[in-house]
Amino acid sequence: MNDSISSTTPAIRPPVPDSHRSHLIRVLAGFFFLASCFLTSGATARDNPVQQDYLLGAGDAIRVQVFQNPDLTLETRVTENGSITYPLIGAVQIGGVPIATAEKTIARALKEGGFVQQPQVNIVLMQIRGNQVSVLGQVNRPGRFPLETFNTRVSDMLAAAGGAMPAGDDIAIVSGLRDGKPFRKEIDIPELYIGGKPENDIVLAGGDTIYVHRAPVFYIYGEAQKPGAYRIERGMTVMQALAQGGGPTARGSENRLRLHRKTAAGDIQQISPNMTEPVKPDDVIYVRESLF
Repeated sequence: MNDSISSTTPAIRPPVPDSHRSHLIRVLAGFFFLASCFLTSGATARDNPVQQDYLLGAGDAIRVQVFQNPDLTLETRVTENGSITYPLIGAVQIGGVPIATAEKTIARALKEGGFVQQPQVNIVLMQIRGNQVSVLGQVNRPGRFPLETFNTRVSDMLAAAGGAMPAGDDIAIVSGLRDGKPFRKEIDIPELYIGGKPENDIVLAGGDTIYVHRAPVFYIYGEAQKPGAYRIERGMTVMQALAQGGGPTARGSENRLRLHRKTAAGDIQQISPNMTEPVKPDDVIYVRESLF
């Protein structure tokens, strides 16, 4: 009778020790935390169209993940030439392209190399360094400035740098990367405001550089009131250049000017210019004494 009862009575399991229960809870919590991190990071760029449209640039810190391939997870920075070195496939050019395009580029390389059959690549932007533009040269506040929006234009960045200095040129040179290729454009600064050509006010990308060179100058000496070097204004003539130098002295003559100009071959050409002759960069005007 006792044997029958004991055979049908369910076995009573001993209680789980508190230490084991705590360990189990920590393991499960860690699992769900890792899973949530992966799902969150995978959704970050895709759920955020602004980040998805962000153009990767030099200095950006990124994490590259491949679904179900944790050994292919990589945290790295985009190099100055816009590339990263990725396991199995080597150098990958991703600078100047959106995150979605970079994901497809890596996925295609993994598939074509036979490393992963159906790669699902996710790139998480961890730290933005490439969303800055360098403004250099003859500006009032040279330096690196952040792209506060994805529609920042040349005029906005020149304003942030305090504009061009009086000695600065009217031309701003913008250089950077577009679609992974070198990009360079010369922009006429006054035309942005008075020329009616707003299309030249191009949208900047992370890593771009704006450079304002020193304005071209001419030199005047001899019997001039104020000899020295002066900025060449747009469309300046010899008469205007002479006026910039204060005109001839009492001993000088505006009819006895000599202009020294460097030719394309590097030789110095001496001419007797007309007053309407355009002044060119590095021209040297000599005001000679009057004959009477």
